[in-house]
Amino acid sequence: MLADPMTQHARPGAILFDLDGTLVDSAPDLASAMNRIQQQRGLPITPYAQLRPRASAGARGLISAAFGMTPDDDGYESLRVAFLDNYAAAIAVDSILFDGVARMLATLREQNIAWGIVTNKAARFTDALVPQLALSNAACVISGDTTPHAKPHPAPLLEAARRIGIDANQCWYVGDDLRDIEAGRAAGMATVSVGWGYGDPFNPQPWNADMHVASPAELVALITGLKNSGQPAN
Repeated sequence: MLADPMTQHARPGAILFDLDGTLVDSAPDLASAMNRIQQQRGLPITPYAQLRPRASAGARGLISAAFGMTPDDDGYESLRVAFLDNYAAAIAVDSILFDGVARMLATLREQNIAWGIVTNKAARFTDALVPQLALSNAACVISGDTTPHAKPHPAPLLEAARRIGIDANQCWYVGDDLRDIEAGRAAGMATVSVGWGYGDPFNPQPWNADMHVASPAELVALITGLKNSGQPAN
């Protein structure tokens, strides 16, 4: 975590989390959905090690890794539709919460800190995945198509704060992608980058988040320290 965070930030009234790469390791099922397209077309599958770093970028990132195509290329849209259909059909086969996430969320509940989910994943997938991973007690779930804009626009984060009934400046936003930090900053929230997300290479330090944690347990320790310090934000 950053040096002396307690001198800079008050204990949050609510914590909002990105989903893929932050709460949930969904890369195995995303990669499988892409590999099934390749198998159906009689093509060699792309190794998991090449697909995993692109998981946070969704269909665009995985299609780029597997086929070297962009949305401007002919055939991209049919690949995207096939990928999303495959993913919807097997959305929670191998996806799991990252180690320590369940304990972290339980601790937030014990400390009466509301927590919610703000993801760029479309509601079609979010609504199917969240219940299967015991995340249904989130105070709110905002998907990529809940508001007219997706991250890094601040609208989804502001909508989450509105639904929880709290000022945005009393929220922290936690994520594993630069877009998460940009969105949180634009919404006026304190931002937290995590050390366990996706990326090639994964290096959150240049994002200039307000705080950085290496594990869910470290986030819990940070919040506990703020609670016990009695120090207000500057």
